[in-house]
Amino acid sequence: MKKQRGLGYAAGLISCAILVAPYIQPAWMMSLIVILYSLILWRFFDTKYLTYSFCIIAALYGVMLLPLFVFCCTLAMLVLGELVFQRGADDLNTYLYYIISTAWAGVLVIAYLDQKFFLTVIFGIIAAVLLKTILLKYEDSLVIEAIGITMTMWLIRELNYQADLLLIVIAVIVGFTFSYFAYRANTADLSGLFSAALIGIILMVFAAPQGTQWFLIMLSFFILGSVATKYKFEYKKRMGVEQRQSGARGYRNVFANGIVAAAAAVLFGVFQIPVFIVMYVGCVATAAADTLASEIGVTGGIPYMITTFKKVPIGTNGGITLTGEFVALLGGFAVSLVALLFNVITPEMMIICSLAGFVGTNIDSFVGATLENRGFLGNAGTNLLATIGGGIFAVVLYLFLNL
Repeated sequence: MKKQRGLGYAAGLISCAILVAPYIQPAWMMSLIVILYSLILWRFFDTKYLTYSFCIIAALYGVMLLPLFVFCCTLAMLVLGELVFQRGADDLNTYLYYIISTAWAGVLVIAYLDQKFFLTVIFGIIAAVLLKTILLKYEDSLVIEAIGITMTMWLIRELNYQADLLLIVIAVIVGFTFSYFAYRANTADLSGLFSAALIGIILMVFAAPQGTQWFLIMLSFFILGSVATKYKFEYKKRMGVEQRQSGARGYRNVFANGIVAAAAAVLFGVFQIPVFIVMYVGCVATAAADTLASEIGVTGGIPYMITTFKKVPIGTNGGITLTGEFVALLGGFAVSLVALLFNVITPEMMIICSLAGFVGTNIDSFVGATLENRGFLGNAGTNLLATIGGGIFAVVLYLFLNL
């Protein structure tokens, strides 16, 4: 990543802008000031991408699409984060300092504006560090990071979801602790670490007061998936069908398997409708079933293409084995049983979600055979469609049985 000169001057500009922003109205005047000084910085210090970022954020604020808090907080987090990151290496310690700096920026804005939107800041920080790990190699990454942070904070702010500060703190500690150990165990890379932390925090906060149980349900999938990935790993490596990076999963894998479940948790938190519980467990059951079917089923002999039932080479997308189908059913059942034992779902829901896991796994195989093999989708896209399919199946069956 190219180091940018003039960051100190940019920090001074943003500090002054935040201090005077509450007193300058209408908002477009403040926006114009930030844009003007950003262009001056570009002229003398070649801060091109930083200038682009400032101008976009300022323009959104100027046309009243961003509230004052999000405007100030995003600018502060962006600059402090860059000041810290560009003085370090691409390692875990630097990302830790990056998190501390962006958190400090959020705290300062909260204190100055006296607006206690802690949840908004937390999600802004995670969006910032996650985008940094994903986009680091791209020269224009700062612009995308700025937009991502802004939109994330705006969305959480607009949801206006109220959560206890203690719950937020516990969720952050639990989410990052779990992700850190996953990283150390080589089951997740840096992007997987932060994306898993994001999913965990969403579950803990939005599924309250059962957030811990929802998190443990997701954890059961992660454990099952990790064990399945390591199962006969050397054999799978010799066959050329092993999980890449020695089994360490990145953000694509985490989001493909967990983003729909996280969305169900948010919907449940906002609307408190039981159908979203079924959707959540159905999605997680699908993720577990599909992972077991892929990682263990591939060791079960010659597979058959799901669309033609003809023999295909081991590792072919859309290929299924009896072993894979059996462990898929077991995987969905295991996650559903955990949900039942934690009193998140009823016995009826457990049966529905177990079936959803099995159905979702075969949706994955069908999509792999028809779309992935033709190059229309990658593995992450196939997994995402599978979890969506499993979740929808669970919802439809639940509604049908309860009409």
